[in-house]
Amino acid sequence: MKRRYTKCGTIVRWNFMVVECRLVLVTRRDSLLAALVATVWGVNFVVIDWGMGDVPPLLFVAIRFTVVLLPAVFLLPRPDVPWRVLLAVGAFMSLGQFSFLYLSMAAGMPPGLAGLVLQAQVVLTIVLAAAALRERPTAAQTVGVALGAAGLVVVGLGRGGHVPATALLLCLLAALTWAIGNVVSRASGATGGLALTVWSALVVPVPLALLSLAVDGPAAFGDAAAAFGWEALLSTLYTAVLASLVGYGIFNGLLSRNPSAAVVPWILLVPPVAMGSAWLLLGERPAAGEVAGGAVLVLGVLVALRPSAPRLGVGRTAAPEVGDRGTDPAGGEVGGPRLDLVERAERR
Repeated sequence: MKRRYTKCGTIVRWNFMVVECRLVLVTRRDSLLAALVATVWGVNFVVIDWGMGDVPPLLFVAIRFTVVLLPAVFLLPRPDVPWRVLLAVGAFMSLGQFSFLYLSMAAGMPPGLAGLVLQAQVVLTIVLAAAALRERPTAAQTVGVALGAAGLVVVGLGRGGHVPATALLLCLLAALTWAIGNVVSRASGATGGLALTVWSALVVPVPLALLSLAVDGPAAFGDAAAAFGWEALLSTLYTAVLASLVGYGIFNGLLSRNPSAAVVPWILLVPPVAMGSAWLLLGERPAAGEVAGGAVLVLGVLVALRPSAPRLGVGRTAAPEVGDRGTDPAGGEVGGPRLDLVERAERR
């Protein structure tokens, strides 16, 4: 009987090792995806500034999300979430964030600095998720976010004095609406990141086009059509396809299977990418404060993503069951009778 029990324990131990191996692979994949999103979004600020030109900012956002929406909305099934979730994600993460961001940059916010100030959403997301979803950040994440916030302050003191107050306020409002959208997306439990991105864009083009018509006047539409050259076209394609479809498709997918506090610290890598690309492509040379702040931001990412913090790919989302209480290794924790049996076998 003892030999039989030991044999069973060996089988369970082997299964558990396979589960652990698969967990590590999923974690690396999600980490690489998060880094890719940060890079795409960092360059995005330069591309927006380069392509906007004489096109009114609200109309430019409407055009961008028209490209996001069509024809993808006819090719992807609607996410299995209520319409109120789709509308909320679109209203905050897409319409709100990018309306305020484009208006901020049109009001004088430099692309590199916009990429930095917008990352106030990291702190706001973790605070909102802790209050609304009870996702309590670990000590490492708290320290990492504090370092990231300190980096924002360093850059603000070193460069932000010449930025118009209106532009700064609009950029902070963009950060707040992004943070709310993050929490709504996480709370929905939607698994189709790309489909959620596309279908939530339904609320963007028409309202913003009408708002632009009211604010800028009918003549602005004709002027925008005349000024819409190849720079605006390439900018729209980059922001719509790479930044929105690819970037937010991946990002919403990460949020659907990971705690918010494990995903959003990666976006602290956006400001260094934004400042570096603005320097290389626009000649917007960063000041010493920006460089120092960017270094502190990267340090904050490294601290927040220590192994003791919740790892990407090991989320709280429920997953299909394996056996009695063990869960799918790609989706959640592994425990229950399997782990208990291994521990008892080791004690013998």
